[in-house]
Formats: sequence, structure tokens, C-alpha cells
Amino acid sequence: MNRRIWIIGGTSEGRGLVKELAQLDIEIFVSVATNYGAGLIDAAPNVKVLPERMDLAAMQHFIAENRPDCVIDATHPYATIVTQTVKAACEVTGTEYLRLVRPAEAGYGSAVLVHDAAEAAEVLSHTEGKIFLTTGSKNLPDFTAVPDYAGRIALRILPMQDSLAKAVELGYKPANIVCMQGPFEEDLNIAMLKHFKAKYLVTKDSGKAGGFEEKIAAAHEAGAELVIIARSENENGSGYAEIAQLMKERYKTAE
Repeated sequence: MNRRIWIIGGTSEGRGLVKELAQLDIEIFVSVATNYGAGLIDAAPNVKVLPERMDLAAMQHFIAENRPDCVIDATHPYATIVTQTVKAACEVTGTEYLRLVRPAEAGYGSAVLVHDAAEAAEVLSHTEGKIFLTTGSKNLPDFTAVPDYAGRIALRILPMQDSLAKAVELGYKPANIVCMQGPFEEDLNIAMLKHFKAKYLVTKDSGKAGGFEEKIAAAHEAGAELVIIARSENENGSGYAEIAQLMKERYKTAE
């Protein structure tokens, strides 16, 4: 056993897992997509952060070169392509794969459920009123299909220069762009919905760790209709506590 693990993903529970497991006598590699994500990881002598995107070949090479005992996939529930790639890399190299699953929410209340951002944009194209978009910068091109999107849509994205530049280049108005790091409290969500006079709140089912509960509650309180991009499938994996306990038992220091 090499006492070395590779954690992939800059989610809040992924960052929490790194912080907790850094107390063990192991070496931890952490992969995140951006330098911004790398800056959110708590520094520790036994933690090496890799701020880069990897394709299948790069992942296979990294595993072969560093030989981690296991790979923990702590990516976002909607990062399905990354998860498929990580799984494939582990299968090819014969490395143990562990999926940290973020529980989905149950009971949305009144909401319109769609399969993806394109379908959400189609639904909103047949409505009137302001829209508060909280699905991140990746899906911004999809929502330019909404008539008068620049006037109707306010959006919240991460405080990253490339994300802001992308939004502006697509024609979203700077006055309607909020750059903040979440998750957010219910009261702040309510304040933003009311500030933009939003009739609709568009979100993904990001689970409790992603502040999804607070978004649902805020929308109901502010009188905004929810448009929820549902998860494509039920994932198989383990919860945060289960994986953390497994790692602690496996790598506990001998007395």
C-alpha cells in the first residue's frame, strides 16, 4: 500500500474531505479544474493541488506515474463527462474507484422540472418576466435562446475573470451579473430575487451541500417559480461520512 490517494473535484464536500484526511499520515493529490478552485483548498504539507483539466490519457498517465491506492471522485453531480472519464481511467489501470455521491433533494414543492439547460431555455422562451439564473457560466450560451435574454436574465456566477468575460461577451448586461462564491443563505437568495424582481429561479439540484434547500425556500418566499434542471440519473456511490470513515480506518496510524 502506497498510502497515497487522489481526490478529484473542487466541490465543498471534496474540499472538506481533503481537510479532514490531511490529518492522516498519507499523501493526497487533489485535482481541480482551475486556479480559482485550487485557491479554495486548505494548504497542508501532505496535500498537492493540481489545477488542470485532464483527459483520459492524462488521467491514465498520472495514475501510472503516481500509483495512488485509490481515486475518490468528488466532482459535481452534473459533471457526468468527468465522472465517466475518471471511471474509465481507473478501470484501465486497475485502480480502486470511489464515488462520493451528493444526495439529491426530495420534495421540490411547486417546480418545473427539465432535463438540461437547453430545455430550461425552451420553457422560459414561452414565459414573461425576469429570470434569476444560478446554473453557472458553462450553460450561459443555452440561455441566449430566450427572447430578450439580455433584458430578462440576471445571473449569478463564480467570481472568476473568465466567467465574467464570457457572460459579457455573450451579451448579458453587467448590471445583471452577480459574481459570488456560494453556497448562499436563504435570506441572501431572497434579497437577490427581490432585487432583480425575478419571476423565475433557474437552478440545478445541487443537493444540500450546494445550497439547494436555501434556493427552494427563497423562491417560495419571494414568489418566484422554480425551474429545476434535474439530475440525469441516480448515481451509485457512497456519502461523505462513509468515505471519510473508510479512509480513516484504512490509513490509521499504527500505535
